[in-house]
Amino acid sequence: MDDLTVRPIRPDDAGEVLTLQRAAFVQEAQIYCTPQLPPLTQTLDELEAELVENLGCVAVDGTRIVGAVRARRDGELLLVGRLTIAPDQQGRGIGTRLLAAVEERGAALGATEAELFTGSLSEANLRLYLREGYVETQRVPGDDGIEQVFLRKPLRA
Repeated sequence: MDDLTVRPIRPDDAGEVLTLQRAAFVQEAQIYCTPQLPPLTQTLDELEAELVENLGCVAVDGTRIVGAVRARRDGELLLVGRLTIAPDQQGRGIGTRLLAAVEERGAALGATEAELFTGSLSEANLRLYLREGYVETQRVPGDDGIEQVFLRKPLRA
């Protein structure tokens, strides 16, 4: 991970981030038996618009974006979403580094707590979030019997 750098996400990252997102979320689509997950159906135009005012970060290895996370502030709450790691780079601690970076950005702008969610079948995601100090706060049942699991973590200023 010597060549790995983490920097703020930019609108001009959208194409590479969308490619990364689609590659990474194929695994989630297999878990949930549907290709209709929002990260797989999002368009480039939608992602470019989302990145205009975003607190997210990307992890870059050399010149390749190998991870991304998005976030936005809603009052004192940092809403974290779409943590995405290239399938061939998973297990290197990139997700942990991205979460720390985005939490730091949010705290610097006044957020006191971070919130994120994942599906109840996404066991690896849940393990990561719990390991990084997130606590489950709510489960919202879906029409398909799968729950969305919401987790929160206090941020240090």
